[in-house]
Amino acid sequence: MAARSIGSGTLSFGLVSIPFKLFTATSAKAVSFNMLHKACGSRLKQQLLCPVENVVVERADTIRGFEYARDQYVKFTDEELKALEAARTGVLELHEFVPADTVDFLYIEKTYFLGPDKGGDRAYSLLSQALERNDKLAVGRFSQRGKDNLVLVRPYKKGLILHECYYADEVRSFDEVDTGGSFEFKPIELDLADKLIGQLEKESFEPGRFRDEWAERVKEAVEKKVAGEEITTAPEAPKAQIIDLLEALKRSVAATEATAANAEAPPPSIKKGPKKAEPRAEPAPAKARKKKSG
Repeated sequence: MAARSIGSGTLSFGLVSIPFKLFTATSAKAVSFNMLHKACGSRLKQQLLCPVENVVVERADTIRGFEYARDQYVKFTDEELKALEAARTGVLELHEFVPADTVDFLYIEKTYFLGPDKGGDRAYSLLSQALERNDKLAVGRFSQRGKDNLVLVRPYKKGLILHECYYADEVRSFDEVDTGGSFEFKPIELDLADKLIGQLEKESFEPGRFRDEWAERVKEAVEKKVAGEEITTAPEAPKAQIIDLLEALKRSVAATEATAANAEAPPPSIKKGPKKAEPRAEPAPAKARKKKSG
């Protein structure tokens, strides 16, 4: 079944214009819960309460406000906010092309698929191949939902992907994180760390090797509750003990080697008991001797 587009527009750079369609690239499968009244089990409704007049306020009686100082707000009507929205031109304008390895994944917020719209197939394919061949990403701006977004366009398989990005002032500096002191490690520690990484190394990142085990446990618990079964609480896992780094590396390498050896070992052969002696065939009865005639 073909994917359904959620929007369309025109990608432009220089004098080149490429009509495109926008598609959802990801869909979260997180388990969600509703808030219920503990006494009767009915679903609760959220209400807007004015703490000054202590009354419930209907949404029709609300207005948006921007807090410019503590408890001080500038009010905006829906019409005023709509007038401030970015123009809905549908144009994705590319401003520059940068080396792919200079882009920090930290800036990526959302991802969408880009597909060619009518008449844009050839130019779309040319841009994808040119970015792939030059190992470049395109940086541009794209207006969605009234907001002017910073975006990246990169080649993906035989097409293009759009990444919505955070602006620089939306990303916190890693310098704020205390990473501890600087250390010098013994050669054996470095060798064991390299060996452990090598043992757990895979040729590529394959998300299919992993699954959301917590969500699976929740769904299993739901099925049991619906069926009227009781849910048993799993015992709490023992807390990890902090041991010497070198000893921890040694144990990790040994455990990984043992796991790999068990996985590669052939299945144990079934031992056969002592072979039973086959019963001897009974000798054929001797033919009766003929009596001599006198």
